[in-house]
Amino acid sequence: MTEPQRVPPESTPPTVPQLDVRAAEPPAADTPPPTGGFADRPPGYPNALVWLRAGILRDWRGVLGAFVATWFYLPIALLLAFWGGLSFAAVGLFAGGAGADDQIPTALRDAPLIGSLLEAFLSRSGGMLGGVAGFAVGFLAGFLAVLVLPWLTVADEPLALLTGLIGTVVAAALIGVVYTLYRVLFEPSLLVVSGARQPSRRETARLRPILDDCARRLGLPNVPRLLMEDDPVLSNARTYARHVVVTTAVLGEPDDEVAALLSHELVHWRTGDEITSAFVRGVGLPLTLAHALPTWLMRTFPHPATNFVVFLFFWPVLLTMRYVVLPLHARDVRAAEYRADLGAVLTGHVDGLRRILERRLSFESGRSGWDEAVCATHPPHELRLDALERATVIGAPAPAGVPADVAASVTVERLFGHSGPVGTRRTWLLVGVLALVACLGASGLSVVQWAFFRPQAAVDGFFSALADRDSEAALDHLADSGDGTDHKLLAQLLRGKGYQPPTDVEITSMERDDETATATVAYRLADARQTATLTLRREEETTAGLFHGWRLAGGPIPLNSSIAEPGVRLNGVELPVATEGPPLVLLPGLYTATGPSSALSETPAETLLVGPGEGPAILELAPVLKPTAVEAVQNRVRAWLDGCAKQTVAAPPGCPFRYYGGSAQKVTWKILEYPKVAVELNGPSTARVSTPVEGQGRVQVSGTTTYFGTSSPFSDDSALTVAGLATADGDAVTFQPASDSD
Repeated sequence: MTEPQRVPPESTPPTVPQLDVRAAEPPAADTPPPTGGFADRPPGYPNALVWLRAGILRDWRGVLGAFVATWFYLPIALLLAFWGGLSFAAVGLFAGGAGADDQIPTALRDAPLIGSLLEAFLSRSGGMLGGVAGFAVGFLAGFLAVLVLPWLTVADEPLALLTGLIGTVVAAALIGVVYTLYRVLFEPSLLVVSGARQPSRRETARLRPILDDCARRLGLPNVPRLLMEDDPVLSNARTYARHVVVTTAVLGEPDDEVAALLSHELVHWRTGDEITSAFVRGVGLPLTLAHALPTWLMRTFPHPATNFVVFLFFWPVLLTMRYVVLPLHARDVRAAEYRADLGAVLTGHVDGLRRILERRLSFESGRSGWDEAVCATHPPHELRLDALERATVIGAPAPAGVPADVAASVTVERLFGHSGPVGTRRTWLLVGVLALVACLGASGLSVVQWAFFRPQAAVDGFFSALADRDSEAALDHLADSGDGTDHKLLAQLLRGKGYQPPTDVEITSMERDDETATATVAYRLADARQTATLTLRREEETTAGLFHGWRLAGGPIPLNSSIAEPGVRLNGVELPVATEGPPLVLLPGLYTATGPSSALSETPAETLLVGPGEGPAILELAPVLKPTAVEAVQNRVRAWLDGCAKQTVAAPPGCPFRYYGGSAQKVTWKILEYPKVAVELNGPSTARVSTPVEGQGRVQVSGTTTYFGTSSPFSDDSALTVAGLATADGDAVTFQPASDSD
């Protein structure tokens, strides 16, 4: 193996002005290299938080692109937009080709030459125009649907929209930080899997002195861990958060070029460029993982057919990464390359880096296409050479041919920036105040949630509203307030004199299962202790965009009663007839029910118990006969019989008696005994009247009969019964006898 070319010992090393570099004294031979604390972080960061902050906050464009592309579902938006565009394009193609020429205004259609030209153009191109317009409309509609629809549910609540956005940002940032820490902590294992290995003693003796010297010239008291990658062709090095991986081809390069290359990588390491890239990937981690599979397939199986199939299935992900995330992040990566090149200027190895760039420049072709021109991670070598020509350390003369006002002065401070503590004392005071306000606000919100938005709060509020006889407040605690509920009638019932709400309410148990809860409630109603099991559901809509309340499942309790007669009252409020108005519903409590009263009947008051969580309430009111009603009916029947007895015919019309003998004259009737009557209610205002068998009366008939010209007197008596219908007419009673057909 050919011995690598080295710089002769007698050669003069590049001079580096100590004013700018502030190089540290080299450590003793028996002193181990200092470490950088957590995860061997680079020097200049007092703690890991500053290290993460420096890398995370550098590339805001890449972070924004990864956040929007991932958390606003841009791949799904592209997919839906494509299919929406195709669907609308098909409709537009058909509609435009079938009737586009019919849409020409009459004035233009009748115009000479112009009308014919327009008809010819639209008849041949209308379908194409309609297809293009349809695709544009469908693409835009599908794309915006994915971006806008998830936020429309909370669009009417600005606070809910704001909290949703903040929650998404916090979730993305948290995932980005966790992924960055994962990449830092597990970096040794990940690099070993990727093919990196520990350097041999020969490789260490070759590279470590150069690495330490470059670090000293850059003012770095420690260096990253050195790993090797077996690649004898490509001279390259890559920097990670804690390691520098060098290919074996670098071993054959001159010391000056190796030093320039390592100076470049040390700047990457010191500025935390890998932290920046890891955070960008972490913010868009779902998209990053989705993009890793197709890229691995195309890299592992490099064939046009494989690429076509992979693109066919993963094109939304590939396009999103290619045209959104990578271009934005590549801008910061290219800026980092310019910045890292300045490391060779500070260490005095700019000539070595210039030779590397010039050598690679000979292999560089023109950058054409989106990937090479926009998504390129390295600037063109010619522009890097131009930047090196303008760079000079402070206090040194400008390079030959470069005006003094064009030359860029390079210092360690300008290159690495200030990486001191996170903020000043005033900043920490402000952060502390904000943290205190946030804690107090969170505590206040927790108290509000506990007091007003627990399932227990919904149960307590419901029974409190009943105790206050506030029907509207009680309905607000129910999931279903009842379509068509007569709120005015319900309010009157609760304010009525006979209403009693449940008292001594106690929640004995509460079990929650995700979006539902089950409460066992003990209460007192009608001087009896009772229990009920209530189901609650969590509201989908939020209050003030922060709180999800609870409502009792179901609605008011229907009154299962066929109220066919007017005059039925609950708590003194007359109820409408069941066939009129909205359905009758009640809220839990004790109601006093009364029915109509007439000259015939009266309805005793009943108590109606309506418990929470029960089925339909059943109201049964049974009218009873008034004690004076039988006497009143008896009097009406006797008056009617007396009227019948005054008639002097053998068969008084409509009367319950008649004489069946031959021709009768001078007929007289006499009630010997009035029949007894039985009165049976068949409604609040009507009753059937009949004569029981043991209560028959007697009627006597007398007169003369003529037989073959001879007149002879007669007298006879018979049983007397009555039947008919008694009706209450105000305070009086009427009697309607039953007809013979009845």
